Amino acid sequence: MTTAIGGDKSLIRCSFSPQVHSAESRCGKVGFVKFPVVELGSGKGFLRSGIIGGEVKSGCLGPIWTLEASRTSNVNPRAEKSHHSGCDSHEVLINECDGFSGKRPQMSTIGNSSNIVWHKCTVEKVDRQELLQQKGCVIWITGLSGSGKSTLACALSGGLHARGKLTYVLDGDNLRHGLNSDLSFGANDRAENIRRVGEVAKLFADAGIICIASLISPYRKERDACRALLPEGDFIEVFMDVPLQVCEARDPKGLYKLARAGKIKGFTGIDDPYEPPLNSEIVLRQSQGFCSSPGDLAKIVISYLEDKGYLKA
Repeated sequence: MTTAIGGDKSLIRCSFSPQVHSAESRCGKVGFVKFPVVELGSGKGFLRSGIIGGEVKSGCLGPIWTLEASRTSNVNPRAEKSHHSGCDSHEVLINECDGFSGKRPQMSTIGNSSNIVWHKCTVEKVDRQELLQQKGCVIWITGLSGSGKSTLACALSGGLHARGKLTYVLDGDNLRHGLNSDLSFGANDRAENIRRVGEVAKLFADAGIICIASLISPYRKERDACRALLPEGDFIEVFMDVPLQVCEARDPKGLYKLARAGKIKGFTGIDDPYEPPLNSEIVLRQSQGFCSSPGDLAKIVISYLEDKGYLKA
């Protein structure tokens, strides 16, 4: 194959053969074409090629089969077919060199997704934890609006950050600015909101990060479903046990006032129920007469994490 670059007087011809491969490399790989520095023209119109000792991916030039030795002796007939078909072929090449074991993978159906395969990587959670020197987990802070969930989440994140620990806060309102902006506050959408947050929190924990989820999450069923996503002990439920009258007196967002006026429907604690946890790992109680500082509450959670070994690999 010959590729021409330039005008009449400054023509570069780059030739290669799609047949270039040896018996040792029967498993082909799409590679890169390396071009040397080339000068185009001379005099005032002197230019250097935009391809300066660089690489051009071979996808636009047709498959270029490297001479790199194969890791296996199997030949993929689809790869051979595509190899000889030139630029007109757009088949995805899957062969032994790509790490395929030769056995057909086990397909799964999860929910509405069918014919899917879990791809296992060599770097796993334990490796990431070793790198971060901590254990990934989910701290799920639940309670009424105004109970101090978000305030605790930020204080906890700050306290752990000061200790050199990597955290991320999943705040209910913040997530509704993006990921969950399509959801309402109806019962079904609230359940879906919690499901999504649970799945995202699971990913953070698998990354070795201490994930702090801060949501009202009023229903036990949804909270328990999130707990079931993680290994035993990696879901740490923190219940902000603050009486309704205290939360309503605080009313930092003015939502209780709107709910009492009938301007907000389905507001938790007013015309929609909150189901208190029955077996939380941590319960932080506050009353009208006594209110611990966010820093003091964060220290309680951090102490729990230390005792359970989450602050070391």
